[in-house]
Amino acid sequence: MNEQVKLERRKKITKIILVTVTVLFIFVMLVVPLFSVMASALKEGLGFYLKAISTSYVLSALKVTLIATVFAVVINTFFGIWTAWLLTRFSFKGKQVLATLIDIPFSISPVIVGLAYLMTFGRLGWFYPVIRWFNEIFGTNVRITFAIPGVVIATIFVTFPYVSREIIPVLNAEGKDEEEAAALMGASGFTIFRKITLPQMKWSLIYGIILCTARALGEFGAVNALSKTRGETFTLPLEIDALYMSGTDSSITSAFAVSSILLIIALIILFARNIVEHKFKKLH
Repeated sequence: MNEQVKLERRKKITKIILVTVTVLFIFVMLVVPLFSVMASALKEGLGFYLKAISTSYVLSALKVTLIATVFAVVINTFFGIWTAWLLTRFSFKGKQVLATLIDIPFSISPVIVGLAYLMTFGRLGWFYPVIRWFNEIFGTNVRITFAIPGVVIATIFVTFPYVSREIIPVLNAEGKDEEEAAALMGASGFTIFRKITLPQMKWSLIYGIILCTARALGEFGAVNALSKTRGETFTLPLEIDALYMSGTDSSITSAFAVSSILLIIALIILFARNIVEHKFKKLH
């Protein structure tokens, strides 16, 4: 009995130490820095804050960020579902290679991604003659690099795996029995997908979309290599960097003010993610 008491006491002490160290670490590494961003953003008062986040440069950066995010989420949702369905419901040569290729954005530096697209679509790139030919034939001025399309494709690349990687484990766990039974009963492929497959992956799909959105909003490295003009192709992270690097007190405070926009959006996304995660766990 005495040994049991000692064991319980040691467990209690261990728990207290672990909780204390964990809370202190999170507080120092996460809470304090985030609080300092908000404090610095409001340092000059609410009037300065509102003025800082409503300049033409910031509004343009917000617009470009939202455009890139919307395109990335929509395209990656479509191809994420497509890829997940392909990998979990069909067998074919090169399946493992395709599954590995999906994870490339996780392992490659975003800066390298930006440079790769620069050498693909830029003036020295492989596809530049095609772009130039298109512009000459149709009298257009289509540009990929140093333009919004470049920002969009870079964002699509770095966020591609998030939707598919959330869906694939769920579809593997659910199996194909219900879908095969529905097919034997004469249901079309679209009906099977709409009434069986889609409900199975609904919450994992929403979770993947949330993660994709969060990643798209904060992308810096790849976009930086393909963006050029402040007020035209800068996203919010690039605008924050430009403000901070200008070095003046007012611009640094403005950088924190603009940073607070992304911070608030991130907290909203985190809250939404927790709700979806809770729903998903209840169903499984």
